[in-house]
Amino acid sequence: MVVVLVLNSGSSSLKYGLYAVDPEPALLVGGTIETPADDGDDHGRFFDTIETALKGWPTPTVIGHRIVHGGPHRDAHCRIDDAVLADLEAACAFAPLHGPASLALIRAAEVRYPGVPQIACFDTTFHAGMPDIAQTLPIPREYRATGVRRYGFHGLSCESIVRQLGDQMPARLVIAHLGNGASVTAVRDGRSIDTSMGLTPSGGVMMATRTGDIDPGVLLYLLRETELDAKALATLVDHASGMTGISGLSGDMRVLRAAATKDADLAVRMFERSVCKQIAAMIASLGGVDMLVLTGGIGENDGHTGRAVRDGLAWIPGLDVRVIASQEDAQIALHAAALA
Repeated sequence: MVVVLVLNSGSSSLKYGLYAVDPEPALLVGGTIETPADDGDDHGRFFDTIETALKGWPTPTVIGHRIVHGGPHRDAHCRIDDAVLADLEAACAFAPLHGPASLALIRAAEVRYPGVPQIACFDTTFHAGMPDIAQTLPIPREYRATGVRRYGFHGLSCESIVRQLGDQMPARLVIAHLGNGASVTAVRDGRSIDTSMGLTPSGGVMMATRTGDIDPGVLLYLLRETELDAKALATLVDHASGMTGISGLSGDMRVLRAAATKDADLAVRMFERSVCKQIAAMIASLGGVDMLVLTGGIGENDGHTGRAVRDGLAWIPGLDVRVIASQEDAQIALHAAALA
Protein backbone atom coordinates (compact mmCIF):
# COMPACT_ATOMS: atom_id res chain seq x y z
CA MET A 1 0.00 0.00 0.00
CA VAL A 2 1.23 3.47 -0.92
CA VAL A 3 0.01 6.44 1.17
CA VAL A 4 -0.26 9.57 -0.97
CA LEU A 5 -0.81 13.13 0.25
CA VAL A 6 -2.49 14.95 -2.62
CA LEU A 7 -2.23 18.75 -2.79
CA ASN A 8 -4.50 20.35 -5.39
CA SER A 9 -3.95 24.07 -5.58
CA GLY A 10 -6.61 25.88 -7.64
CA SER A 11 -7.41 29.50 -8.35
CA SER A 12 -9.87 29.80 -5.46
CA SER A 13 -9.16 26.85 -3.18
CA LEU A 14 -6.59 24.39 -1.90
CA LYS A 15 -7.81 20.80 -1.72
CA TYR A 16 -5.89 18.19 0.21
CA GLY A 17 -6.44 14.48 0.66
CA LEU A 18 -4.64 11.49 2.10
CA TYR A 19 -5.12 8.39 -0.08
CA ALA A 20 -4.27 4.74 0.39
CA VAL A 21 -3.50 3.27 -3.04
CA ASP A 22 -3.73 -0.55 -3.12
CA PRO A 23 -4.06 -0.59 -6.13
CA GLU A 24 -7.13 1.70 -6.39
CA PRO A 25 -7.11 5.01 -4.46
CA ALA A 26 -9.16 5.18 -1.26
CA LEU A 27 -9.57 8.54 0.49
CA LEU A 28 -8.65 8.40 4.17
CA VAL A 29 -9.15 12.06 5.06
CA GLY A 30 -9.39 15.30 3.10
CA GLY A 31 -10.67 18.83 3.01
CA THR A 32 -10.82 22.14 1.18
CA ILE A 33 -9.34 25.49 2.20
CA GLU A 34 -10.77 28.58 0.52
CA THR A 35 -8.01 30.83 -0.86
CA PRO A 36 -9.35 34.20 -2.04
CA ALA A 37 -7.43 35.69 -4.97
CA ASP A 38 -6.51 38.80 -2.95
CA ASP A 39 -5.15 36.65 -0.12
CA GLY A 40 -1.72 36.06 -1.69
CA ASP A 41 -0.27 32.98 -3.34
CA ASP A 42 1.79 31.47 -0.50
CA HIS A 43 -0.30 28.32 -0.10
CA GLY A 44 2.49 26.79 1.94
CA ARG A 45 1.21 28.71 4.95
CA PHE A 46 -1.80 26.37 5.09
CA PHE A 47 0.33 23.36 6.05
CA ASP A 48 -0.47 23.76 9.75
CA THR A 49 -4.17 23.33 8.92
CA ILE A 50 -3.44 20.31 6.74
CA GLU A 51 -1.19 18.62 9.30
CA THR A 52 -3.81 19.10 12.01
CA ALA A 53 -6.33 17.28 9.81
CA LEU A 54 -3.83 14.47 9.11
CA LYS A 55 -2.99 13.88 12.78
CA GLY A 56 -3.44 10.22 13.69
CA TRP A 57 -3.41 9.03 10.08
CA PRO A 58 -0.48 7.24 8.38
CA THR A 59 2.46 9.39 7.33
CA PRO A 60 2.51 9.90 3.56
CA THR A 61 5.07 7.92 1.61
CA VAL A 62 4.73 10.19 -1.43
CA ILE A 63 3.23 13.63 -2.14
CA GLY A 64 1.37 14.38 -5.37
CA HIS A 65 0.82 17.93 -6.62
CA ARG A 66 -1.59 19.22 -9.24
CA ILE A 67 0.48 21.52 -11.46
CA VAL A 68 -1.63 23.59 -13.81
CA HIS A 69 1.12 24.52 -16.28
CA GLY A 70 4.47 22.81 -16.77
CA GLY A 71 5.55 25.05 -19.63
CA PRO A 72 6.97 23.86 -22.97
CA HIS A 73 9.44 21.37 -21.47
CA ARG A 74 7.14 19.32 -19.20
CA ASP A 75 4.41 17.25 -20.83
CA ALA A 76 4.51 14.11 -18.66
CA HIS A 77 3.86 13.55 -14.95
CA CYS A 78 7.21 13.21 -13.17
CA ARG A 79 9.14 13.18 -9.91
CA ILE A 80 10.14 16.68 -8.78
CA ASP A 81 13.84 17.50 -8.70
CA ASP A 82 15.87 20.69 -9.14
CA ALA A 83 15.51 20.63 -12.93
CA VAL A 84 11.73 20.25 -12.69
CA LEU A 85 11.54 23.09 -10.15
CA ALA A 86 13.48 25.36 -12.51
CA ASP A 87 11.01 24.59 -15.31
CA LEU A 88 8.06 25.23 -12.97
CA GLU A 89 9.53 28.60 -12.02
CA ALA A 90 9.76 29.53 -15.69
CA ALA A 91 6.23 28.23 -16.35
CA CYS A 92 4.77 30.77 -13.90
CA ALA A 93 4.85 33.20 -16.83
CA PHE A 94 2.14 31.08 -18.47
CA ALA A 95 -0.01 30.59 -15.34
CA PRO A 96 0.60 33.40 -12.82
CA LEU A 97 -2.75 32.61 -11.20
CA HIS A 98 -1.66 29.10 -10.21
CA GLY A 99 2.11 28.59 -10.56
CA PRO A 100 3.45 30.53 -7.55
CA ALA A 101 0.95 28.88 -5.19
CA SER A 102 1.98 25.40 -6.35
CA LEU A 103 5.68 26.21 -5.95
CA ALA A 104 5.07 27.46 -2.41
CA LEU A 105 3.33 24.18 -1.58
CA ILE A 106 6.17 22.10 -3.00
CA ARG A 107 8.74 23.98 -0.94
CA ALA A 108 6.65 23.80 2.21
CA ALA A 109 6.08 20.06 1.72
CA GLU A 110 9.83 19.53 1.33
CA VAL A 111 10.39 21.18 4.71
CA ARG A 112 7.57 19.30 6.46
CA TYR A 113 8.33 15.90 4.89
CA PRO A 114 12.07 15.81 4.15
CA GLY A 115 13.06 12.86 1.99
CA VAL A 116 9.49 12.05 0.92
CA PRO A 117 9.33 12.01 -2.90
CA GLN A 118 7.15 14.65 -4.54
CA ILE A 119 5.40 14.11 -7.86
CA ALA A 120 4.25 16.77 -10.32
CA CYS A 121 0.99 15.89 -12.08
CA PHE A 122 0.34 18.30 -14.94
CA ASP A 123 -3.07 19.49 -16.10
CA THR A 124 -1.54 19.87 -19.56
CA THR A 125 -0.38 16.24 -19.97
CA PHE A 126 -3.72 14.89 -21.19
CA HIS A 127 -3.63 17.37 -24.09
CA ALA A 128 0.03 16.94 -25.04
CA GLY A 129 -0.79 14.71 -28.00
CA MET A 130 -3.34 17.02 -29.64
CA PRO A 131 -2.91 17.31 -33.45
CA ASP A 132 -1.12 20.32 -34.92
CA ILE A 133 -4.40 21.89 -36.06
CA ALA A 134 -5.44 22.15 -32.39
CA GLN A 135 -2.05 22.99 -30.85
CA THR A 136 -0.98 25.73 -33.24
CA LEU A 137 -2.08 29.31 -32.54
CA PRO A 138 -2.68 31.74 -35.46
CA ILE A 139 0.37 33.94 -34.84
CA PRO A 140 3.76 34.17 -36.62
CA ARG A 141 5.41 30.77 -36.46
CA GLU A 142 8.68 32.01 -34.95
CA TYR A 143 6.90 32.31 -31.61
CA ARG A 144 6.22 28.56 -31.48
CA ALA A 145 9.87 27.95 -30.59
CA THR A 146 9.35 29.86 -27.33
CA GLY A 147 6.44 27.62 -26.32
CA VAL A 148 3.56 29.77 -27.53
CA ARG A 149 0.89 27.21 -28.45
CA ARG A 150 -2.35 25.72 -27.18
CA TYR A 151 -1.70 23.61 -24.09
CA GLY A 152 -5.15 22.90 -22.66
CA PHE A 153 -5.98 22.43 -18.99
CA HIS A 154 -8.21 20.46 -16.60
CA GLY A 155 -6.42 17.42 -18.00
CA LEU A 156 -6.44 15.54 -14.68
CA SER A 157 -10.19 16.00 -14.48
CA CYS A 158 -10.55 14.71 -18.04
CA GLU A 159 -8.32 11.73 -17.24
CA SER A 160 -10.53 10.89 -14.28
CA ILE A 161 -13.68 10.99 -16.43
CA VAL A 162 -12.11 8.67 -19.01
CA ARG A 163 -11.03 6.30 -16.22
CA GLN A 164 -14.50 6.27 -14.65
CA LEU A 165 -16.26 5.62 -17.95
CA GLY A 166 -14.08 2.57 -18.55
CA ASP A 167 -15.86 0.16 -20.92
CA GLN A 168 -18.62 2.75 -21.48
CA MET A 169 -16.10 5.14 -23.05
CA PRO A 170 -17.61 6.34 -26.37
CA ALA A 171 -15.62 7.07 -29.50
CA ARG A 172 -16.63 10.76 -29.49
CA LEU A 173 -16.83 12.37 -26.04
CA VAL A 174 -17.09 16.00 -24.97
CA ILE A 175 -16.12 16.84 -21.38
CA ALA A 176 -17.29 20.17 -19.96
CA HIS A 177 -15.41 20.92 -16.72
CA LEU A 178 -17.43 23.78 -15.24
CA GLY A 179 -16.22 25.43 -12.07
CA ASN A 180 -14.46 28.63 -11.03
CA GLY A 181 -12.32 27.81 -14.05
CA ALA A 182 -14.12 26.20 -16.96
CA SER A 183 -13.06 24.41 -20.12
CA VAL A 184 -14.48 22.05 -22.72
CA THR A 185 -12.48 19.20 -24.29
CA ALA A 186 -13.04 16.98 -27.32
CA VAL A 187 -11.97 13.38 -26.66
CA ARG A 188 -11.69 10.80 -29.43
CA ASP A 189 -11.11 7.19 -28.35
CA GLY A 190 -9.90 8.34 -24.94
CA ARG A 191 -7.47 10.99 -26.20
CA SER A 192 -7.76 14.77 -26.31
CA ILE A 193 -7.92 16.18 -29.83
CA ASP A 194 -9.04 19.75 -29.06
CA THR A 195 -9.87 21.93 -26.07
CA SER A 196 -11.15 25.42 -25.34
CA MET A 197 -8.32 26.80 -23.18
CA GLY A 198 -5.16 27.84 -24.99
CA LEU A 199 -1.72 29.10 -23.99
CA THR A 200 -3.04 29.92 -20.52
CA PRO A 201 -6.09 28.98 -18.40
CA SER A 202 -7.67 32.36 -19.24
CA GLY A 203 -9.22 31.48 -22.62
CA GLY A 204 -12.25 29.62 -23.87
CA VAL A 205 -15.42 29.67 -21.76
CA MET A 206 -16.30 32.85 -19.86
CA MET A 207 -15.55 32.01 -16.22
CA ALA A 208 -16.11 33.24 -12.68
CA THR A 209 -13.44 35.96 -12.88
CA ARG A 210 -11.70 35.28 -16.23
CA THR A 211 -12.73 36.68 -19.60
CA GLY A 212 -12.48 33.49 -21.60
CA ASP A 213 -12.16 34.13 -25.34
CA ILE A 214 -12.29 37.82 -26.13
CA ASP A 215 -11.57 39.99 -29.17
CA PRO A 216 -7.83 40.76 -28.82
CA GLY A 217 -8.64 44.23 -30.09
CA VAL A 218 -10.35 44.92 -26.75
CA LEU A 219 -7.06 44.38 -24.92
CA LEU A 220 -5.15 46.48 -27.46
CA TYR A 221 -7.71 49.26 -27.10
CA LEU A 222 -7.40 49.23 -23.30
CA LEU A 223 -3.60 49.34 -23.50
CA ARG A 224 -3.66 52.15 -26.03
CA GLU A 225 -6.49 54.34 -24.75
CA THR A 226 -6.53 53.89 -20.98
CA GLU A 227 -4.09 53.99 -18.08
CA LEU A 228 -3.85 50.20 -17.89
CA ASP A 229 -0.39 48.65 -18.06
CA ALA A 230 0.40 44.95 -18.56
CA LYS A 231 0.04 44.13 -14.85
CA ALA A 232 -3.31 45.91 -14.57
CA LEU A 233 -4.50 44.23 -17.75
CA ALA A 234 -3.56 40.82 -16.35
CA THR A 235 -5.60 41.57 -13.23
CA LEU A 236 -8.55 42.61 -15.39
CA VAL A 237 -8.40 39.45 -17.54
CA ASP A 238 -7.95 36.95 -14.69
CA HIS A 239 -9.51 38.49 -11.59
CA ALA A 240 -12.06 41.18 -12.49
CA SER A 241 -13.89 39.89 -15.55
CA GLY A 242 -16.18 36.99 -16.38
CA MET A 243 -19.30 36.67 -14.24
CA THR A 244 -17.73 38.90 -11.60
CA GLY A 245 -17.22 41.73 -14.07
CA ILE A 246 -20.66 41.39 -15.66
CA SER A 247 -22.60 41.10 -12.42
CA GLY A 248 -20.56 43.58 -10.40
CA LEU A 249 -21.26 41.22 -7.55
CA SER A 250 -19.55 37.83 -7.60
CA GLY A 251 -18.33 34.98 -9.78
CA ASP A 252 -19.88 32.38 -7.49
CA MET A 253 -22.83 30.78 -9.25
CA ARG A 254 -24.63 30.24 -5.93
CA VAL A 255 -24.43 33.94 -5.10
CA LEU A 256 -25.60 34.96 -8.56
CA ARG A 257 -28.58 32.59 -8.51
CA ALA A 258 -29.64 33.92 -5.12
CA ALA A 259 -29.15 37.59 -6.07
CA ALA A 260 -31.52 37.45 -9.05
CA THR A 261 -30.57 40.97 -10.16
CA LYS A 262 -30.62 41.98 -13.81
CA ASP A 263 -26.82 41.99 -14.07
CA ALA A 264 -26.47 38.72 -12.14
CA ASP A 265 -28.98 37.12 -14.50
CA LEU A 266 -27.08 38.43 -17.51
CA ALA A 267 -23.81 37.03 -16.17
CA VAL A 268 -25.37 33.59 -15.70
CA ARG A 269 -26.97 33.58 -19.14
CA MET A 270 -23.70 34.65 -20.76
CA PHE A 271 -21.87 31.83 -18.99
CA GLU A 272 -24.44 29.28 -20.12
CA ARG A 273 -24.30 30.53 -23.71
CA SER A 274 -20.50 30.48 -23.66
CA VAL A 275 -20.51 26.86 -22.47
CA CYS A 276 -22.92 25.81 -25.21
CA LYS A 277 -20.84 27.55 -27.90
CA GLN A 278 -17.65 25.83 -26.78
CA ILE A 279 -19.37 22.44 -26.63
CA ALA A 280 -20.64 22.97 -30.19
CA ALA A 281 -17.08 23.84 -31.28
CA MET A 282 -15.73 20.61 -29.79
CA ILE A 283 -18.49 18.63 -31.51
CA ALA A 284 -17.31 20.17 -34.79
CA SER A 285 -13.74 19.04 -34.04
CA LEU A 286 -15.00 15.50 -33.38
CA GLY A 287 -17.31 15.42 -36.41
CA GLY A 288 -20.23 14.54 -34.13
CA VAL A 289 -20.74 13.46 -30.54
CA ASP A 290 -21.77 10.31 -28.69
CA MET A 291 -21.74 11.62 -25.12
CA LEU A 292 -21.43 14.89 -23.20
CA VAL A 293 -20.16 14.81 -19.61
CA LEU A 294 -20.71 17.73 -17.24
CA THR A 295 -18.28 17.84 -14.33
CA GLY A 296 -16.62 20.34 -11.95
CA GLY A 297 -18.31 22.29 -9.16
CA ILE A 298 -20.96 23.91 -11.36
CA GLY A 299 -21.33 21.00 -13.75
CA GLU A 300 -21.93 18.53 -10.93
CA ASN A 301 -24.02 20.65 -8.56
CA ASP A 302 -25.91 23.40 -10.41
CA GLY A 303 -28.96 21.82 -11.98
CA HIS A 304 -30.01 25.11 -13.61
CA THR A 305 -26.81 25.19 -15.65
CA GLY A 306 -27.27 21.55 -16.63
CA ARG A 307 -30.78 22.25 -17.89
CA ALA A 308 -29.64 25.38 -19.74
CA VAL A 309 -26.92 23.37 -21.49
CA ARG A 310 -29.39 20.64 -22.46
CA ASP A 311 -31.83 23.26 -23.78
CA GLY A 312 -29.08 25.07 -25.66
CA LEU A 313 -28.05 21.83 -27.36
CA ALA A 314 -31.56 20.50 -27.97
CA TRP A 315 -30.89 20.71 -31.71
CA ILE A 316 -28.60 17.67 -31.37
CA PRO A 317 -30.86 14.59 -31.60
CA GLY A 318 -30.48 11.98 -28.86
CA LEU A 319 -27.55 13.62 -27.09
CA ASP A 320 -26.44 11.47 -24.12
CA VAL A 321 -25.70 13.97 -21.31
CA ARG A 322 -24.23 12.65 -18.06
CA VAL A 323 -23.09 14.26 -14.82
CA ILE A 324 -19.94 12.60 -13.48
CA ALA A 325 -17.94 13.83 -10.50
CA SER A 326 -14.41 14.94 -11.27
CA GLN A 327 -11.85 12.84 -9.42
CA GLU A 328 -8.74 14.96 -9.96
CA ASP A 329 -7.30 14.11 -6.56
CA ALA A 330 -7.75 10.37 -6.97
CA GLN A 331 -6.12 10.64 -10.38
CA ILE A 332 -3.15 12.45 -8.82
CA ALA A 333 -2.91 9.73 -6.16
CA LEU A 334 -2.75 7.03 -8.86
CA HIS A 335 0.00 8.83 -10.76
CA ALA A 336 1.98 9.62 -7.61
CA ALA A 337 1.83 6.01 -6.40
CA ALA A 338 2.99 4.75 -9.80
CA LEU A 339 5.89 7.21 -10.01
CA ALA A 340 7.06 7.10 -6.38
